[in-house]
Amino acid sequence: MDQDDMHADGCDVVVRIPVEPVEAAVEADARDAAVHNGTLAVRGPLFGVAAQGAGDGRRWRVVVEVTQGCPQEARDALNSLLWFRAKDEAGDRAERRALLAAVARLERERVDELTVLGTRFRVVRAEEYAGMNVHGDIETPRPTDPEPPVPDWSRAARGPRVDEGLVLDPDAPLSPALAAERLTLRSLVYTGARFPHRVLRDSEHARASHPDVLLLPALFRVVERSGGGAWTPGSGLHASAHDARRTLDFALVWWQPRSRGLIPEASAEDFLAQRDARTLVAEGTGSSVAELALYAEAADRLRAERLNQVEVHGTTSRIGRTRRLVRWGPDGPEGPRPSDVENHAPSAMHPPLDEDGNVLPEEPGEEDEAYEAGAGDVEDRGDPEDAVS
Repeated sequence: MDQDDMHADGCDVVVRIPVEPVEAAVEADARDAAVHNGTLAVRGPLFGVAAQGAGDGRRWRVVVEVTQGCPQEARDALNSLLWFRAKDEAGDRAERRALLAAVARLERERVDELTVLGTRFRVVRAEEYAGMNVHGDIETPRPTDPEPPVPDWSRAARGPRVDEGLVLDPDAPLSPALAAERLTLRSLVYTGARFPHRVLRDSEHARASHPDVLLLPALFRVVERSGGGAWTPGSGLHASAHDARRTLDFALVWWQPRSRGLIPEASAEDFLAQRDARTLVAEGTGSSVAELALYAEAADRLRAERLNQVEVHGTTSRIGRTRRLVRWGPDGPEGPRPSDVENHAPSAMHPPLDEDGNVLPEEPGEEDEAYEAGAGDVEDRGDPEDAVS
């Protein structure tokens, strides 16, 4: 294994030259992508939670996937994680008390780091971005991105979970292409008149306080464009391209026809019967069969050819390959910035527990009080798409 230390303002980067055929193919794909998708489109921040134990060294383990739209969503997920540990995993009353004390803090405060039973939990901030070509098209899955040998298109299918088992390790060796990307993105900051001053200020400060970056595994989402407009998200984030395609398949035959009024609003019976564009076209009844056939045909081609793009009624749907980076400083991953938008206030997520793990009845009105407390704290996240440098 050939290794070199590359010195910069952040951590040393250990480079591992690919020697196995699969590694070499992945590296070749990465080099090709850098050439053909040389512009970066930065969508904005995502949030999750990482944990660090006494024996983890500089590593942090992701315990809440880094896909949440605002810091409070990550705090809420940590709240649930600790509550269920208190209910189902605590070994004794003292352990359960410690977990419930942390839950109580998360119900009241916007706390971004806390230590529970010797483990540090931190809300971490990532930047979501995607490669774009000279025509403004978002990068699609690469040939070496994992694909199932036999795709499962059933609606009950479940693919790999995002960030499951992910360890953030600043000392892990990287391929040359990933090392180059990591070093290049150390200088990334927000620019552009669209951003408020506080956002620009926090971005510059983060570059100084967290001078390094770590690259997270690529994710996939459906993006859409109508006419000559910009690409907009058409789905959540998925761990595999196939999961994103399955979501698009469902959108083509179920949601999009209903949004255009070609199929009546969905009912529980419709869902159980899988009543959609495919089934209605097969029946051959109704005034919208010809239009529904366009959706069904696009979905069938998506399945048969593993396509990454289809167009129906002037809307182009594409499987976009999106990437994330986490800024990294002397004490580990960056947390939320003061200018990051919150969309709701902390509140109780679950009913109270006693010291033996028994669920207690909630006090009347608790849910209404929590709702009223957070109702005035809602703000739109937005989708910043200005250039970065």
